[in-house]
Amino acid sequence: MEYVTIILRTLLLYVVILFIFRLMGKREIGELSILDLVVFIMIGEMAVIAIEQPKDPIFHTLVPMIVLTIAQIAFAFFSLKSETFRRLVDGSPTVIINNGKIDEKAMRKQRYNFDDLLIQLREKNIKNIADVEFAILEPSGKLSVFTKEKKKTPSLALPLIKDGVIQEEHLALINQTCDWLIEQLKKRGYERIDHISYCTHENGTFYIDEKNE
Repeated sequence: MEYVTIILRTLLLYVVILFIFRLMGKREIGELSILDLVVFIMIGEMAVIAIEQPKDPIFHTLVPMIVLTIAQIAFAFFSLKSETFRRLVDGSPTVIINNGKIDEKAMRKQRYNFDDLLIQLREKNIKNIADVEFAILEPSGKLSVFTKEKKKTPSLALPLIKDGVIQEEHLALINQTCDWLIEQLKKRGYERIDHISYCTHENGTFYIDEKNE
């Protein structure tokens, strides 16, 4: 009888976990945030304990799973609404190589060493760091790489505004200021920064997307 209980619990928890993951949205494993990873690990551990202890009421496992799911959905909602909260939970991208120059300070801050860099470059079939113009360490741990192009001016369209918030660190990377950005936007008829959902600048050209009402 105990084996039947274990089998039934396993099938039930399989369906429950599948449903929970569907609720959390579609994301590749390599793109999971720290928050996603923590929730997935906790839910997995709860499922294992529930299967290994068939005498314990199943609701002792289902209730915490439901609580975690609600918390995860709430955090995801707050992340959509707040740039500050999103950075606190998910972190932000870090430019490791900028205009062909390795930023050792940024690497130390992320506890990211040259072996890590070389491994991820090799995974992208890049044999020489000298071929890299920009490399960005994403919050997921992936490395986005932009190689040098001959006879073209190297550039990187970093977001200058996200969700109505000016990205001052990105402005610093292109040697510009908030005052410069505000002035450029006013020239193009954009008076309110908080009405802009996304803005980039590349080779003198702005891409500006306003928030939907």
